[in-house]
Amino acid sequence: MEDKRRKLLLIGIYMIFVALMARMSYFQLFQGEELSKAASSQKFADIVIDKARGNILDRNVISFTERGTSSIVVIKTLMLRGREEDIEEISAVLGLKPAKLRREIDIRKEPIIVETGEEEGRKLVNSRINGVSVIYTRKRYDENSLARHVIGYLNKSDQIGAAGIEAYYENILNSGTDKIVGVVTDATDNPLYGLGYRLMDEEEKGKKLNVKLTLDYHIQKIVEEVMEEHNVSGAVVVEDVNNGDIVAIASKPDFDQNRVDEYLDSPGKELFNKAVASYNLGSVFKIIDAASALESHQYLEDSYFCKGYIEVGDKIVKCGSYDTGGHGKVDITRAFALSCNPYLIELSIRMGPERIIDMARKLGFGSITGIKSQGVDESGGSLPDTGKKYFTHGDTANMAIGQGEVLATPLQVADLVATVANGGIKNKINIVDSIIDEDGNKVSNIKKQEGIRVMSKKTSDIIRSMMEEVVDTGTGAVVRLEEYGGSGGKTGSAETGLSSEKGNVVQAWFAGYFPRVNPKYSVAVFVEDGRAGNKAAAPVFEAIAEEIMKKGY
Repeated sequence: MEDKRRKLLLIGIYMIFVALMARMSYFQLFQGEELSKAASSQKFADIVIDKARGNILDRNVISFTERGTSSIVVIKTLMLRGREEDIEEISAVLGLKPAKLRREIDIRKEPIIVETGEEEGRKLVNSRINGVSVIYTRKRYDENSLARHVIGYLNKSDQIGAAGIEAYYENILNSGTDKIVGVVTDATDNPLYGLGYRLMDEEEKGKKLNVKLTLDYHIQKIVEEVMEEHNVSGAVVVEDVNNGDIVAIASKPDFDQNRVDEYLDSPGKELFNKAVASYNLGSVFKIIDAASALESHQYLEDSYFCKGYIEVGDKIVKCGSYDTGGHGKVDITRAFALSCNPYLIELSIRMGPERIIDMARKLGFGSITGIKSQGVDESGGSLPDTGKKYFTHGDTANMAIGQGEVLATPLQVADLVATVANGGIKNKINIVDSIIDEDGNKVSNIKKQEGIRVMSKKTSDIIRSMMEEVVDTGTGAVVRLEEYGGSGGKTGSAETGLSSEKGNVVQAWFAGYFPRVNPKYSVAVFVEDGRAGNKAAAPVFEAIAEEIMKKGY
C-alpha cells in the first residue's frame, strides 16, 4: 500500500514537471519575441533628489557652504494612493495642505520631492509610513552664512551657480555623486506599479572637488559681526600685508541666499557688493600725495603755515581747522596727521598732477586688482586725465584731497595700505587659493604669488610713521590699540554732491594696518553716508583689529 502511494506521488511530480517544461517551451517558441519586446520596453528613470556639489572653503579648509542640515523627503505617489490617514500625517508633519497633497498623489506617477528641516525628517522616519523615504543632507546656506557677496548663490530651479564663486566655478563645484530615485517605467515613461522605487547613488563621477579661498572664516565672522554691531552700511576689506591674500571681505547690508528673488528690485541694493565698487576717497588719497612727494624729494619746507584755507584760482578750499583759524606752522608729518588740506594741495600743485597719478597707478588705482579672473567681479575705479586741454590747479587740488574724478574701491584701498605696511612691495591680490579634492589634495593652483617694488622702503617707513602719528595725535586718535601692538591709519571724509535726510552725503573712511611692529593685516573701512571718518569708520577698524589680535588670528 505504501509503495503504491509513493509511485502515485512520483508520477504526479513527473507530470507537473512535464507540464512546466511544456509551458516554458511554448513561451520560448511562440511568445519569446513578444516577451522580449515587453522586457525591453521597461526602463529605469532617474530623478535627482540630492545634487552633489563641492564646497567653498576658507584657507583653513573650514567650509562656507553646507553648514546647516536638512531632510529631503521622497513621497512615492503610487504607493500612497487611497491611504488617507498616511496622507494626513505626512501633510501635518510637512506643513502641507492635505487636499493639495492628495491631488498631487492622485495625478503624479513620479515621486514628490520635498526639502524640509531635520526635525520634520526625523518625525517621518519614526512614523514608519510605507511609501515615504527620508534622506538627511547638508543645507547649502543657512541663516549664519558668511561672505555672501563673494560666495554667491544657486538658481532655485536647477541648483546651478548663478553668482559669485558658485557661478564662476560651476564646472568644478558640480562634481561628485548625485543621490537619485530610480523608478522602473514602461516605454512611455510611466512608472510600473509593483516594481517599486529605489534610492541609490548615481554612477560615480569621481571625487568631489572644492574651491579653497584665501578668506579666513574666523576673521570674516569678526568683520561681519562688528559691522552688524555698528550698524554699518558699507564695506570692509582685510588683507594679509605680506602676501596679498584677502582674508575678509564684506558688504552690508547683505541678503538671504535662499531667497534671492526677493532682493532683485529692493531699494536697499542688498545684492550690490560695495567692497568692489568705486567711491571718492577723501583724505585717504593723501597717502598717495605723501608717497609721491617722498619719492621725488619735493615735499614742502618745515615752515609751511596753515591759515585754515587755501586760495586756488578764484576758489577757496577750506581746511578742517577753518573755524579755529588754521593749524599754523606744520611739516609734512604734522600736516598728514591733521589731514591739513592747504598743505597737501600746495604740495600737489608744486609736484604737478602727473607725478601723483603715476604713483597712484603704481599702487593699483585706475585698474582692476585681478580678483575678477578668480571669480569676483570688481570696478577698477578712475583717475583724472591730465592730458585734457584744461587741467587746472583746481583739478589738482580736488585730486589731492581725494575728490572729483578720483574713485577707488575698498579693496584697492586695503591694498594701498598693505603696500605701505610691508615696505613698499605691491603684491598680487588673491581671493582664491586652489582647487582641492575631498581628501585635501591640491588639484589645481589658482593663487598667483608675485610682487613688485613700487616705492622705497625708506618712503614706506616714513609714511608708516606718519600714519602712526594719525592715530597718536591726529584725526584718528580715537583708535586705541596700544595693548595689542598699536596701529597706523588715515581717516577720510568724501563729499559726494548728493543729499540725504542728514544733509549732504559724506562717505566715511578709515584705512589702516596693525600691529605697528611687523604689520600683519591692512584694513579698509568704508561707511556710506558716515559723515566723518574718525567718528563712523575708525571705531569699526578699532573693534575689528582688537578682536583679531585678541584671538590671535
